Amino acid sequence: MDDESRTATLTVNGQEHELPMYSPSAGPDVIDIRKLYAQTGLFTYDPGFTSTASCDSTITFIDGNKGELLHRGYPIDQLAAKSHFLEVCYLLLYGELPSPTELEDFESRVTNHTMIHEQMMYLFRGFRRDAHPMAIMTGVVGAMSAFYHDSTDVSDAWQREVASIRMIAKMPTIAAMAYKYTIGQPFVYPRNDIDYASNFLRMCFAVPAEDYEVNPILSRAMDRIFTLHADHEQNASTSTVRLASSSGANPFACIAAGIACLWGPSHGGANQACLEMLREIGSVDRIPEYIEKAKDKDDPFRLMGFGHRVYKNTDPRATVLKQSADEVLELLGVENNPLLQVAKELEKVALNDAYFIEKKLFPNVDFYSGIILEAMGFPTSMFTPIFAVSRTVGWISQWKEMIGDPQMKIGRPRQLYLGATERDYVDIEKR
Repeated sequence: MDDESRTATLTVNGQEHELPMYSPSAGPDVIDIRKLYAQTGLFTYDPGFTSTASCDSTITFIDGNKGELLHRGYPIDQLAAKSHFLEVCYLLLYGELPSPTELEDFESRVTNHTMIHEQMMYLFRGFRRDAHPMAIMTGVVGAMSAFYHDSTDVSDAWQREVASIRMIAKMPTIAAMAYKYTIGQPFVYPRNDIDYASNFLRMCFAVPAEDYEVNPILSRAMDRIFTLHADHEQNASTSTVRLASSSGANPFACIAAGIACLWGPSHGGANQACLEMLREIGSVDRIPEYIEKAKDKDDPFRLMGFGHRVYKNTDPRATVLKQSADEVLELLGVENNPLLQVAKELEKVALNDAYFIEKKLFPNVDFYSGIILEAMGFPTSMFTPIFAVSRTVGWISQWKEMIGDPQMKIGRPRQLYLGATERDYVDIEKR
């Protein structure tokens, strides 16, 4: 950031106040209002914090107008094409791409922490069989602090490192076990001789009665889904993790808080909402009807999986994931799946319709990830847990950055109070 030689002048009741301005390495300048209340007795009002920088960070940068997503400066399309998920994890956690030796060591540490404590199996059995996998994940991840006491002291750098590796390693195992539990199949333990994405697919779809061979196209598609969802700046769940960690809460509790926030349909549940929309459309011949409904401002129907709150151009992640979607659908076929037929036709219509082109309502990452996961055989209830597996490394990277920030303070947003002013209590017989 620049020094405080640049300022913005705020005039309040005829009195001027100088506020420092800073220039980031990328993105718009910011006005520092940390001393605003002390100087003026005023707060700012910003519902949703959409115009407020809650922290400084060196991890991820988004330029929504350009359709740009950078992790530590590296474009997401390059990482998705040339790298793989665990290498991106290393990049997010430590700030630089690893050397071959560093990557081998990191992958080994993650691989050797994928099993969970055997007594944690009892936690799964305490849930109803029809429990949503996200409910299970929230509970089990929060309970990890009861099993891994040696990595809950946030003031200890080594314990933070151990907790980080454990969560990245164990989250796929927990998600897969949540899935297996809800469908009544036995848990499948992780293996140390296959890669991260293949391990997850095997834990989800293998059964003890027969061997399961992971198709490399499906494994690559899953790895891309993990990579493309790894981090996304200060979104709702990441901000939740940071707010929880600002109180000094243990890392497992903070990540559980992030999972709970991600569960919301406006956040991590967007790809599930997209598939539910495709089910509502039902068949290819009804697409024109729903296209017209989407264009009608008075119709409550909205096309899910198109456009993005941040990206005002194309979603750079969607461009990459479209390739995987095409590969998966070619491998598994769409002829016998009406839902996927609707998805492919809807994509074609939207990409060629003048209304959608003008409004820049292009298919986003949720549209393509939903198609891929549906084709793989995942129920929609597993879409958000898979998102949580992907985003864990982003949450942890943001958590570690915040813990190491000397400027860290406990989060305490202010409010614009519009309730009753002070009044006296009235005895109940007089009301």
